[in-house]
Amino acid sequence: MSNSESRITLPPPRTGGPVSLETAIAQRRSVRRYAPRDLNLEQIGQLLWAAQGITGGRAALRAAPSAGACHPLEFYVCRADGVWHYEPQQHRLVRHLEQDVRAELAEAAWRQRFIAEAPCAFVISAIFERTTRRYGERGRLRYVPMDVGHAAENLLLQAVAMGLASVPVGAFDDTAVKRVLALPRNEEPLYILPVGYPKL
Repeated sequence: MSNSESRITLPPPRTGGPVSLETAIAQRRSVRRYAPRDLNLEQIGQLLWAAQGITGGRAALRAAPSAGACHPLEFYVCRADGVWHYEPQQHRLVRHLEQDVRAELAEAAWRQRFIAEAPCAFVISAIFERTTRRYGERGRLRYVPMDVGHAAENLLLQAVAMGLASVPVGAFDDTAVKRVLALPRNEEPLYILPVGYPKL
């Protein structure tokens, strides 16, 4: 990615691959050591599509289920060239921040330094109001956590199918992560998913 670009259309996702779902499930492990090798746009786009991409044509159905089709989740990609926000409808990245925040993100996650070592750290946030305006407090306590679990598992399994590795991170200072990512007031961070090639 070029630092001069503010919007990047991602390559079309593939819907078939050499690794079966069953194999990906069997091989999924939490990995915290990553090789110093970048991910390309095709890989990043495939991971985002698996987690939250459009799969239903005009109906705009998503790869992961969402209670009442409220879709409260937002995805950010933290890389050496900055922070990028994913727009599922256009399957594109939009620049959110120009600086590399991975070291700060690792600090905000109580010094889990492997987050800074991964070539990409995917952060999932939620706009709870999208769900609570329909379901009330049950949306906050139950449905949004379900949504983020569905999406995160899709991303984790897609990573395995691509020969990549990840680990879900929920241990972090919410306020610090929100500050590091400069999230809008109505968004709350829920999950950090560093992704990279496993370090052998």
